[in-house]
Amino acid sequence: MSKIGIYPGTFDPMTNGHLNIIQRALKIVDKLIIGVADNLNKTPLLSIDERKNIIENDIFSLQQNNKKIEIYPVNGLLTEFAKKCNADCIIRGLRAVSDFEYEFQMTGMNYQLSPEIETIFLMSADNNSFISSNLVKEVHKLGGDVSKFVSDNTIKILNNKNSSS
Repeated sequence: MSKIGIYPGTFDPMTNGHLNIIQRALKIVDKLIIGVADNLNKTPLLSIDERKNIIENDIFSLQQNNKKIEIYPVNGLLTEFAKKCNADCIIRGLRAVSDFEYEFQMTGMNYQLSPEIETIFLMSADNNSFISSNLVKEVHKLGGDVSKFVSDNTIKILNNKNSSS
C-alpha cells in the first residue's frame, strides 16, 4: 500500500526552502501531491498558473528520477482536498518557532475535521530557515539579489511581474 502525502502552500513564489521540503518529503511518502492554494488571507503576486509553472520547472529534475509528484490547485478545505486525493498525511515545513504556533492551531483544526489524516512537520534546513516567499518578493522588488533563495526561472517570472507593475 502506498503512502500519499499532500504538501500544501501558496508558493508565491516557490523558494529553495520549499524545494528542500519536497525533496525530503519524497523520502517519506510514495507519492507527493503539491497543493497550490488560493489563500483567502493573502493577496498573491503570482497567479495559480504562474506558481504551478514555477513548481513544475523547479521539480523537473526530481520528476526525471522519480515520477511520484503531482501538482494541483487547492480551493476550499485542505482536509477535503486530502480526502479526494486519498492522502494519508499533510506535510508542513517549519522555519522557526514563530511558524509553530500557527501550524499547531491548523493541525488541531485539521485533526478535528479529519482525524485519519496525519500531519508531518519537517524542519527547514539551516540555510533555508530565514527564507520566506514574502521576503523574497520584497527584496526582489527593491532590487536585491534573490538568486540564493529561488530558481533562475522564478527570478525571470518575478522580473516580468515587477516590470509590468
